[in-house]
Amino acid sequence: MSLPRLAYLTGEYPRATDTFIQREVAALRAEGFSIDTFAVRRPGPDHLTGPEQHRGQASTTYLLELARSPALPIAHVTAVLRRPGRYLRALALALRTGRPGIRGSVYQLIYFVEAVLLAQQLLKRRIDHLHNHFGDSSCTVAMLAAEAAGLPFSFTLHGSGIFFEAKSWRLDEKLARASFCACISHFTRSQAAIFAGAEHHDRLHLIHCGVEPHRLASVTHDGQGTRLIFVGRVVEAKGLSDLFDAMGPLVERWPDLTLTVVGDGPDRAALAQQAQRSGLAQQVEFTGTKAQGDVTGLLAAADVFVLPSYAEGVPVVVMEALGAGVPVVATFVGGITELVEDDVTGYLVRPTDADHLADRIARLVEDPALRARLGQAGRSKVEAEFDSRIEARRLATLFVNTAAGRSTPTRPPPLPTTPALDAPAQDART
Repeated sequence: MSLPRLAYLTGEYPRATDTFIQREVAALRAEGFSIDTFAVRRPGPDHLTGPEQHRGQASTTYLLELARSPALPIAHVTAVLRRPGRYLRALALALRTGRPGIRGSVYQLIYFVEAVLLAQQLLKRRIDHLHNHFGDSSCTVAMLAAEAAGLPFSFTLHGSGIFFEAKSWRLDEKLARASFCACISHFTRSQAAIFAGAEHHDRLHLIHCGVEPHRLASVTHDGQGTRLIFVGRVVEAKGLSDLFDAMGPLVERWPDLTLTVVGDGPDRAALAQQAQRSGLAQQVEFTGTKAQGDVTGLLAAADVFVLPSYAEGVPVVVMEALGAGVPVVATFVGGITELVEDDVTGYLVRPTDADHLADRIARLVEDPALRARLGQAGRSKVEAEFDSRIEARRLATLFVNTAAGRSTPTRPPPLPTTPALDAPAQDART
């Protein structure tokens, strides 16, 4: 079977927060796909937390850096001379789909300039299909580049932030033009369907983000479960304020209760001050961003994972916690309910309800048998539904069927495996 040659695009790559994309790329390469990775900009050094990120950075082409070379004018002159019709259609598409206002128009022209540069690279490297992660600016570049190069493109839609700005990012146009959209959850697919129109619903496919369960140590629960952990962006929308409120009565009952906050974000300083004002300075530790291996180790040392967010897609960190056998307490928002089943793999609580949150955490802290039962059920669910290698084979089916002009079910079957993919996925370029 001849496999299409792929290019992957994101705004920044690789980042410590997007390890699921790196796993996907590695698994597809292990399946036999040739993949060139592109990003608009190089991530900062704080995102390069492990050897995987350093290897990925070394083999990625960065458009903003390439734009500072003669490659930029050469790409545009070549496109005008050799593909004037496509160049003008891409420009017209850019002008028609820009965000409102002068600022939006200026940025749209920048995206067009980047897109033509990317298109030239795609044609030069004989790429067959362009795939993008996320639906905002990098997806705009992907859509324009596909038009300029005359190539098919697709994208993975996450959420939930994109749906707050779906109209300004012209999600409708992207869904109409993409060969397919890989939605990470039923929730994401339902939101995409609002903007896709009924005639394009068959392009919305369900491909989970995934983890590698075989790399996650299974937690053994015994004694009191006083070690809480949160992993994610440190922003108010993650509900950490509610978690601090919930911890007050819990600490009175269990003075040795602790919370490890893993991650970083613009609200870290303010939330750290709130923890101090709440009398939790000794209980709450902010670790900052950690490498994937470090996160795995921290999960293995935890008793309860807590994510009291106000909006979510399907958080990969919840998959990692469940895969490690750590029961989860999370709010029933977005796609979380597709991962956390109440009183089966964890507990679902009402958003912004600190009392409800405290009650469910307390149940797990005091009952090791309950933690063990929910933890084992969570690991089984992740192994069955969120294995990144299997999900990569489902995505591979979409790439192959798109190239062949064949239709694909909403939940694609995994492409038949190869011996290489049965082994843990590695980056084929290292």
